[in-house]
Amino acid sequence: MSTVNVMAREIAAKIVWYGPGLSGKTTSLKRIYESVKPSLRGELMTLPTEADRTLFFDFLPVRVEKVGDYALRLALYTVPGQVFYNATRKLVLQGADGVVFVADSNPGMEDANRESLQNLEENLAEQGISIDRFPLVLQYNKRDLTNAVPLEALRAQLNRRGAPDFGSVATSGEGVLDVMKAMIRLVIRELRARKIVPSAPRPRTATPSLSGDAGASLAAQVEEHISTRPAPATPPRLGAVATLAPQALLDSTRVAETTFDAGDYDGCVRACIETVQRGLSFAGEASLAHQAFLLGVNGRDVLDLYTRNAGGNARIDDAAFSLFVLAQVLLRLSQAGLPAPEQ
Repeated sequence: MSTVNVMAREIAAKIVWYGPGLSGKTTSLKRIYESVKPSLRGELMTLPTEADRTLFFDFLPVRVEKVGDYALRLALYTVPGQVFYNATRKLVLQGADGVVFVADSNPGMEDANRESLQNLEENLAEQGISIDRFPLVLQYNKRDLTNAVPLEALRAQLNRRGAPDFGSVATSGEGVLDVMKAMIRLVIRELRARKIVPSAPRPRTATPSLSGDAGASLAAQVEEHISTRPAPATPPRLGAVATLAPQALLDSTRVAETTFDAGDYDGCVRACIETVQRGLSFAGEASLAHQAFLLGVNGRDVLDLYTRNAGGNARIDDAAFSLFVLAQVLLRLSQAGLPAPEQ
């Protein structure tokens, strides 16, 4: 869920792009990245696999500077589309404030669209969330196909709740910003309903636009709902990666997540290296590469992790990658039943 940092006067919200493999999730995020002013965006991190372009997540922190007296930071993620990666989809979905479901307009993808939407509903239900009461926008992608499924048919198949929906062509960017703006409007409305964002009006101040006219409109929509009244503090919650950690590794995993949230990327990488090393040791006495092999963890990723803090100048993508490797190790430990629960 969204968090409010009163001291930093910042509200952070998380939006996830969900859908079947190769439906256009990562391409949509790249188009958003290209549309946002460089001064207002973070680094786009993409982790490809052989079957799809997203293994763990794409992470794009987009910040709208000084909206009222608060800054709004949007963390944009995508999830892998393949069923094989469902555990990872659950991990990324945790704490989401809204979901964009990207459907593929190709006629051969109708079953995959329905299955992926059902999977989203099931994964939300595991968190105690009803999809019917959750901020959701549908994006019907690949509308440039000559044999694209008609929009009316896609709506009948996928949008029983009447959520906002848009056609798009992610490769050209058509419709992608409309999807993002609609999603943010829903998230803001939900924040106001939960009184996360104060609703009292205040004189408006100038805000930089995200990009062109579309970005200026988005910034104005966000500004409309932010005021200077301090938002209620939210209790600390277990981070997405820490939910995978056994008791023996929980504290160090929390340190890794906490330092990442605080912007201490060097500390995050160091904590991840320490926790990964401890986690791999449960595979027995062997070389680092052999331990990774025994657990089914990508050995190249583990070796790459150890180079991420060279010189003590880690960046956000180094820290995010380190958390990704740590999540791999924790997932494999859980699947292998290691380590034994502490008494």
